[in-house]
Amino acid sequence: MAFHYEIDNTDLQILNILMDNAFTPYTEIGKKLFISPGTVHVRMNKMEKLGIVKNPQLQIDLTKLGMDITSFVGVYLVRSDLYDKVVNALKKIDEVISCNYTTGNYSLFLKIICRDTEHLRTILHDKIQKIEGISRTETFISLAESFNRPVTVHLTTQK
Repeated sequence: MAFHYEIDNTDLQILNILMDNAFTPYTEIGKKLFISPGTVHVRMNKMEKLGIVKNPQLQIDLTKLGMDITSFVGVYLVRSDLYDKVVNALKKIDEVISCNYTTGNYSLFLKIICRDTEHLRTILHDKIQKIEGISRTETFISLAESFNRPVTVHLTTQK
């Protein structure tokens, strides 16, 4: 039997509060939305079952842990049918924190976090560029992140 649940404005308000600060207690959310903490808990459980809420992560200021270089790498594949093989190899490199299949010049676009430029060079030269199926890469080093925020979710009307 399939699980069915209609997302409403209250669910979206709960999500927006938690995306802004995942540490917000259900009691505080309940007060803001004029619902009980138990209702918040039940709704969160339902959204988890639906796969809307998944894999909560702790956001860390990596620069304070010595990870000072953020870079973006455009990856050119030899052939598009090597996509799965290349992505599986990239998943094994801890410094690669995101990988997107893209349109345009690159087949893949990566976000990489490293300690310094020497560490980045090692990751690029000794790991990424040696993956079978990658023909070449183009690297962009971020000088500063101006902002990074979650998307605000709203109810959409379907036609």
